Amino acid sequence: MDMPSIIRSLPKRLKLGMIFSIILLVALLAINQPLQTGSAPQGIISFQLAATADHSLAILRSWRGDIMIWAHLSLWLDFLFIPVYVITLLMVTNLLMRDRPGVRERNVARWVRALFVCAGVSDVLENILLLNNLNPPTDTLSLSATICALVKYTGLMLGLAGLVIIRAARRHPLAHG
Repeated sequence: MDMPSIIRSLPKRLKLGMIFSIILLVALLAINQPLQTGSAPQGIISFQLAATADHSLAILRSWRGDIMIWAHLSLWLDFLFIPVYVITLLMVTNLLMRDRPGVRERNVARWVRALFVCAGVSDVLENILLLNNLNPPTDTLSLSATICALVKYTGLMLGLAGLVIIRAARRHPLAHG
């Protein structure tokens, strides 16, 4: 089965979720460009992982003036991105489980869904902490945001690995319908 026919066979809601996820991700990546400075080589990701007030303050100083608007926009747009990517990943999980009746696969899928939801909740908490850490940053907020970011990234990576496991267990192509 070639890639265009696979895409055509996806449910419409899943295709829309994927399209909106990609659009929002590209927008966030574009917004992140002006946030990349010497103190924040990865832009907003550097701020997410700063872990200390001193490191956060150095990043904020490098974002003086108009650049700070991009940091706010990135964090607020991420609030829209979170439910879109979480729902899309849940729909992908459901699609891969459509014809997987096995107990083991259902258990893996439960864990995968929980990991994606946990990642989304951690992402929301992280954004709230980062917005509160913009002025003035504190060690508590910086470290808490970093922990939330690490939980988010870990949840997403483990969840995606779980999807690979579910897909690898399949002995036949996805059923159409």
